Amino acid sequence: MGLFAALSAMAQEQLGDYANQVPLTVSGQGPWYRLDLPLAVQLGARQADLSDVRVFNAAGEPMAYALVREPVRHQQSEHQASVKWFPLYDAAETALATPKVRIQTGPNGSLIEVQPEEELEAGEEVLRGWLLDTSAITEPLTQLSLDWSSEREGFQRFSIEASDDLQHWRSWGDGQVARLSFADERIEQHDVSLPTQPARYLRLLWQVPQSAPVLSQVLVQSSASSRVPPALVWSEPITGSSAKADEYTWTLPAALAVERVQIGLAQPNSLAPVDLFGRYDLNGSWEPLESGLLYRLTQNGQDAVQNELPMRGETLRQLKLQVDDRGGGLGAEAPVLRVAVRPVQLVFLARGAGPYRLAIGNANAIGAQLPLGTLIPDGDEQRLATLGVAEPAITPVIVAPPAPAASASNWKRFSLWLVLVVGVLALAAMAFSLVRARPSGR
Repeated sequence: MGLFAALSAMAQEQLGDYANQVPLTVSGQGPWYRLDLPLAVQLGARQADLSDVRVFNAAGEPMAYALVREPVRHQQSEHQASVKWFPLYDAAETALATPKVRIQTGPNGSLIEVQPEEELEAGEEVLRGWLLDTSAITEPLTQLSLDWSSEREGFQRFSIEASDDLQHWRSWGDGQVARLSFADERIEQHDVSLPTQPARYLRLLWQVPQSAPVLSQVLVQSSASSRVPPALVWSEPITGSSAKADEYTWTLPAALAVERVQIGLAQPNSLAPVDLFGRYDLNGSWEPLESGLLYRLTQNGQDAVQNELPMRGETLRQLKLQVDDRGGGLGAEAPVLRVAVRPVQLVFLARGAGPYRLAIGNANAIGAQLPLGTLIPDGDEQRLATLGVAEPAITPVIVAPPAPAASASNWKRFSLWLVLVVGVLALAAMAFSLVRARPSGR
């Protein structure tokens, strides 16, 4: 249904409806091809969401397509660390209760000493379990690996509890390790899964048997997730204007989903606390986007430069920078600006004979892109990498969108002045007519 609706939306379109056409070459295995849309080509769009991009075959028929924007990825990294472990002793007659202990910690929360709350007679104490110090690990804990003295064999089951303050404990379920011997073979199970949550301390209490083994090694595995931003595509330098001191304005060549901006700092030893504003509607109000400190400082013959500000990917048409003059400002002329956007891939299903042509720039086009999973059944990022490749056959020469129209307020002001001038001229004409019609005195 999605494919039929998309083709129906494009059925009446013609290549000539688009301001820009770029011939394509294709290579690799079809019938699907992926095309990296250069930013220069995107700037020829008349619609901010690229709804007016198409691919046509040699017969002038539009192809089904999908737009793929590179997502933010999260990279998982695993770390394993050895941690300290402290015995939990209790009296034999209270072996089913949680051992009561006195705990001494260091300034950073690390365990220094763990002792029974009451003095136990020799031979009456039972090793109920172990207290593990994981306070040095800030990432979520994913796995526990135990090793113990060789004389203890069989299955061992224990409860796992987690805490961040040694006062309040939460259950993390049960764990089981084992060491089994059969003739000359030994089967060992050392690893226990943890629920991928952070915790500063772990408490292990043995259930079967009720006495814990003597541990010889404790390893804890943690997992860290880091945000991997997508590679960005930077624009050519954009010139701006300055209507008043320490305030600069830039109009982007098209509406763009801006991920990052770069401000040119031409003069060495520039220091500028700044506030950045933006808007999509050229007649709308400015919205605050980001604040930061820009600088270009020369030390020991080398420049230390911070001239970029991160953005949230909002679609913008204009940017305005206000500079705190206490840092010395950035000069009378507006510095050059560059903006970065996420790369966009166009994937199309080749139908009919080539050559194929990319078309972009039609303010009246109706969005007809398909979800990637509809265009390519069972399509995913791995499948995307195996598709054929389409590339511009020539360097694109793009017709940019027309300059923004004058604001409505300007037209209203002009209209009022026009009415006023016409009224004054009409009054003058009436006065002149009355003067001419008056009889001359004798």
